[in-house]
Amino acid sequence: MTIKMAMLLSAFSLALPGCGTAVTVLQREEAAARSLRKQKTYCQSIPRIYSGLAHDFCLLHAPPDPTGILVPFVLLDLTLSGVFDTVSLPYTVYRQAADGNIRIYWRPGRG
Repeated sequence: MTIKMAMLLSAFSLALPGCGTAVTVLQREEAAARSLRKQKTYCQSIPRIYSGLAHDFCLLHAPPDPTGILVPFVLLDLTLSGVFDTVSLPYTVYRQAADGNIRIYWRPGRG
């Protein structure tokens, strides 16, 4: 394995946990909501269909990142999430019909 290949694989392995689709489809609903609450997003919920793209747009719809590091990664992730969301579309359509949207700021007793 060459050094370039090792660097490429390590970059993908670091980027995948931050991928919007990986966060919303592969992890539990609470983890996706928690990650968006940590960024203080203004979104109240996101649909499960194309949830990776919605997750990325909700990251952009938050108070500005003072370091400015987040924006280029989110813009890159929009493309990857679009591809992976399309691949997982049959599953997410089923989950949307069965469970509805992923609620971000949900509190017990408030519906």
